[in-house]
Parts: sequence; C-alpha cells; structure tokens
Amino acid sequence: MDLLEYQGKEFFGRYGLPISPGLVARRAPEAREIVDRLGFPVVVKAQVHIGGRGKAGGIKFAGDGEEVASAADSILGMDIGGHTVGCVLVEEAARIAAEYYASFTLDRSARSYLGMLSSRGGVDIEAVAESDPGSIARIWVDPLDGLGEAAARTWVRDARLDESAADELVEVLLRLYEAFVEGDADLVEINPLILTPEGHVRVLDAKVTLDDNSVFRHPEYRAYDATQPRDEREAAAHARGLQYVGLDGTVGVIANGAGLAMSTVDVVAQAGGAAANFLDIGGGADVETMAAALRVINNDPAVKAIFINIFGGIVQGEVVAQGILDALDRVELRAPIVLRLDGTNADQGRAMVAPRLSEMLMMAGSMSGGAARAVEIAGSA
Repeated sequence: MDLLEYQGKEFFGRYGLPISPGLVARRAPEAREIVDRLGFPVVVKAQVHIGGRGKAGGIKFAGDGEEVASAADSILGMDIGGHTVGCVLVEEAARIAAEYYASFTLDRSARSYLGMLSSRGGVDIEAVAESDPGSIARIWVDPLDGLGEAAARTWVRDARLDESAADELVEVLLRLYEAFVEGDADLVEINPLILTPEGHVRVLDAKVTLDDNSVFRHPEYRAYDATQPRDEREAAAHARGLQYVGLDGTVGVIANGAGLAMSTVDVVAQAGGAAANFLDIGGGADVETMAAALRVINNDPAVKAIFINIFGGIVQGEVVAQGILDALDRVELRAPIVLRLDGTNADQGRAMVAPRLSEMLMMAGSMSGGAARAVEIAGSA
C-alpha cells in the first residue's frame, strides 16, 4: 500500500528520522489554526497518491494566516492526475542549502536490498538515472548481514555528498534502512533529503510503499489501508479479501497464485488481447473464494470473456472444480468462461466440470490456448 506524504513522515518518525513539524488539515480554517502552533513561514502541500503536485499548483508557501487559509482553500478539492485532494499537510518551511536523494527497495534478481543515493535530489530520479547515471551511487545489502556504519559511510563518500554532513547522513541512512526492514516496506524514498544552511540533514518529502501482507504484524497499518484509493471494482475485491488490480482490458482473469496471475495477464497480451484485471484467489480455491472472484469479475461491464487459469499444486483439482461448479450456481454469468485446469488431480476436476460445459463454460487444454480463446470471444462480443 502506498502512503500519503504525511503518513510516510509519520512512519519515518517512528524510526527517528528528522522530519519537519507539521499537521494535516481537511478544511481551510483548520490549516489556519495549525500555523498558530507552527509559526511562519509554512508550506501547504496537497496529499495525494501521485507525483507532480508542485507543477499542478498543489504546493504553496505562506507567510501569514491569510495566505495559509487561501492556499489551503485553493488546494483542497483540486484534481491532480485524477486524484481529488482531501487533505493538506501544513508544515514548517525549511531553508535549503543542498538537495539529495535516498531510497531502499527490493532487488529480487539480486536477492538483495538495493539502496540508491544521489547528490541530485529534488528532481525526477528516473530522468537522472537516464541522463546522468554516474550521479547515483548504488549499494546492494544482504538481508542477513544488514547495513553497517562503515558501509553507509563509504556509500555517502561514493555519492559525493557534502563531507561536513557525513555523520548525520550516515545516521539518516541507517535509520532509513531500519524503517525499510523492520517496517516491512517494499520502498522507502526521500526526495529531497535536504541539507540546511546550518549543516543539518532533514527529510523534506516521503514516499513509502508497505507490504500489504505485513498488516498482521503491524495492526496500525489498517489505518493506512483505509485511505488507499480504490475504484469500485477494487473496493469490492478488497472487501472480499481478494488480491485484485483493475486494468483496462476486456478479458477478466482469475488465477491461483500471484505468479500465475501475472503470467496469465502476459499470455492474454501475447494472444492479442488485454486483461481487465489481475485477480489472485490464492493457493486454496474454495467455494466462497471462487464465488467472490466471479462476482467481482462478472460485475465489471468492460469484461467480455473470463479466463480462469488454475494450476493445482497444494490444492487439488477436484476441489477447485467443485468450487467453480458451486460458484456457478451462485452467480448469473454475463460473459463466457474459458477454464484451464491443470496440475494435481486435474483429470478428476475436468471430468467433474465436463457435464456443465456449454457456450458459457468452455474448457481449454493449455494456458496459451485458453488465453487465445478468451481473447477471441472478447473480440467478437
């Protein structure tokens, strides 16, 4: 789940990272009251799950109460990239001597954590990576070894950051790494990480993506989950505990396991179509889960065909088949289903489904064949 900036700073604050004083307001008068506690100058920042706030007019500086109220009033309700601003962060404005970039994320191919550090902060780091890749110092951290002070200090030197701030930078990087690992994050990013004229390091912006599956270890993350932007389809799937992402195509996809679901989306594209969603029902496709998945897909008016791609591993084929058959008794289909069933006890499962095959329920012999058939149906609908 992606956090808003104020949530990301709240998250960083738990790990001792140096964040600026600030509070959230949902109405202009609230913003005015906040500055009575902060003083001036302040910056009023739109809180949305998308970048480009500054260019859209979603970040404004204010030097007195009237300017704060005016800024908040103009930002609240703005549409920034399709996201409506529901709250603003009113934060103490910082003086800036230099801007840096720092982040940690997962590098699955290297089976390590990847840290990136640059003296070119405050700008699009992807553009920097293309135009000036040498300005980004990378470090790969073995999860078993962790990040030590010596490695962090070498990393700061390699990135050619201000030597006079090296001690504070090392401390910030160690705390950022701690937040990344102990907070079960997929990404932690500070851009910019600033150096003040007084020589201190401060977190000026925060981008944090948390692992959705870690909520059982962090009950406080449920508050973040409640603020996630979801369209109607995603909200319905989330309420049923399904791993779902809405896409723009016409082939509804249901698969068991995230890897198979992603592969199914790819195979649909290879067949010349486009998936309407990513939906992972998990390793156990029981009746309730399958019925919930079918309802979500079936209620999407863009879906013209449904491709159910199941590979029985731990779960057995006849159990999956019974789940599908029972689910069909509960859901009135709008779009035909193409079913590919393989793996453990798949023969038994296919035999159970065979009597119900029709123009609305077809069996495919392979994953690629099933995708091609679903794309064909969707194209002719």
